[in-house]
Amino acid sequence: MITTADRLKTVEEYYFSKKLREVRGLISDGRPIINMGIGSPDLAPSKEVIQAVTKSLSDPGAHQYQSYQGLPELREAITEFYKNKFCVSLNPTNEVLPLMGSKEGIMHISMAFLNPGDEALIPNPGYPTYTSVTKLVGAVAKEYNLTAENDWFPDLEDLAKQDLSKVKIMWVSYPHMPTGATATKEKLQELIAFAKANDILLVNDNPYSFVLSKNPTSILSLNNAKDVVLELNSLSKTFNMAGWRVGMVLGSDTHINAILKVKSNMDSGMFYGIQKGAIAALNSGDDWFNSLDEVYTSRRNLMFQLADKLNCVYDKNAVGMFVWAKLPNDDKSSEEFVDEVLYDKNIFIAPGTVFGSNGEGYIRFSLCVKEDKIKEAIARF
Repeated sequence: MITTADRLKTVEEYYFSKKLREVRGLISDGRPIINMGIGSPDLAPSKEVIQAVTKSLSDPGAHQYQSYQGLPELREAITEFYKNKFCVSLNPTNEVLPLMGSKEGIMHISMAFLNPGDEALIPNPGYPTYTSVTKLVGAVAKEYNLTAENDWFPDLEDLAKQDLSKVKIMWVSYPHMPTGATATKEKLQELIAFAKANDILLVNDNPYSFVLSKNPTSILSLNNAKDVVLELNSLSKTFNMAGWRVGMVLGSDTHINAILKVKSNMDSGMFYGIQKGAIAALNSGDDWFNSLDEVYTSRRNLMFQLADKLNCVYDKNAVGMFVWAKLPNDDKSSEEFVDEVLYDKNIFIAPGTVFGSNGEGYIRFSLCVKEDKIKEAIARF
């Protein structure tokens, strides 16, 4: 009998993978489900992006294997984007590595820097993949608490009192997923100082900077950040290219080279046409970002109305493509509340517990829903 690897015992199937099967089953039974659970942009990329891909298909070499490091012009477009939007200077030759989505970057970084038994600091609540990947590579997920009372920022004084001798990586994400909380440059500088003091590689996952954010920030813009910092970013949310799988990791040449050793053994380069589309996206003008915010602002205002219907409390200043809402005080858990709404009102909302135990008592609405569907959801209450 063929048995599976022991590492599979450390993880479970992703919540949304299981839950969406359930949702699809309800839809196939004829139920009019409105899905507000997933942050998958329903808008299209710009026409310039589509045109760039279409035009590229007849280029010489377009259908051959591509460089593990991506096209030089893609890396240059990424560095120009970071320079113009974040005032960050990067060397396109060795401080930028395009990825097939930033999610694969989480695996590559973990494989490059974590040995079995090493520890990684994981935000609670936070993106579940940080925990699952840490376990899959044989390392230990060491959670740190984020709470509304501390503006969803870690208590670094408390962390400093703990035994951090085995910690190699600290995962952070500002703007924060799932809460939409932001961190000032002063707070980010505190994170850098903490990482330096404890010999920890700090990884900021930063895909939501340009969704309803008035002050896009990169932690790499701070002094000497590259010594201990990597940043992940993605075109998925900013340019409506989630299914294209285009991301990037940025940092010092030493750190990037370590990740490249893993990546070059796991894929054969990103499709040429997708890279050309990514270049066009990164060269988008202000009109693109303004139009994106206009759509999401309108949707968010409607989603606030829905949250009000449910007697939830939320932060109007949060950014990103979600509304993180605190449930009214009652006896229901987040998952019980979500299931009740799913089966009574045919609306799927994500329970906060997907993102960790500190998500109990919260739910998360996605703004990747058309306005007419949000209005219909409001009407159902």
